[in-house]
Amino acid sequence: MVCNWRTKLGQAEAGGDCDGRFMLWVDGVGGYLVCLQEAVCLGLATPGNAVEVPILGDVSRRHARLRREDGYVVEPLQPVRVNGRPICGSASLSDGDEIELGESVRLRFRQPHALSATARLEFLSRHRTEPSAIGILLMAESCVLGPKWQDHVVCREWSHDVVLFRRDERLFCRALEPLEIDGRRCEGQSPVAPGTHVEGSDFSFCLRQLA
Repeated sequence: MVCNWRTKLGQAEAGGDCDGRFMLWVDGVGGYLVCLQEAVCLGLATPGNAVEVPILGDVSRRHARLRREDGYVVEPLQPVRVNGRPICGSASLSDGDEIELGESVRLRFRQPHALSATARLEFLSRHRTEPSAIGILLMAESCVLGPKWQDHVVCREWSHDVVLFRRDERLFCRALEPLEIDGRRCEGQSPVAPGTHVEGSDFSFCLRQLA
């Protein structure tokens, strides 16, 4: 299973492959679409339309592209507004910026953790991705789940953080307490893969491969 992730992470670094994604389901919180690519395209969720972030809403097949460089940049392929202003070319994004695709799909760009390049897109409108997710994680080297407001996935009932991180084209998990991964007790850091289920003393989450 780890080999599957090595392949997918390598594809994601190369760009242009929608398989560099997975669903992160956090019990008591919800589901997030995690994108490993440095550049993702947002567009209409319709059969045969290979975009990294497929949205169920009134958007074009390929509506906008987000790129991670020194910071994050949004490139309009169809009408896009940032903080209410139409953009004609690439625009830098800052934590808290509002992105509007077309006339109705609204997203909030968040980069809450000062030491991490990972960002989060939150829906402000009543739209969702396909499969349904409450947000999109643009994962750089790490993704922090925990109770603090600056965590990438805020889990208010948790007692401490859990970190997903990338190393050598593989994905790992670590926490301050021992974890149970697919029924096995693990300490320190452990590799995770599609289908992995992780449990701690007061939390659980799983990773699901997209069809």
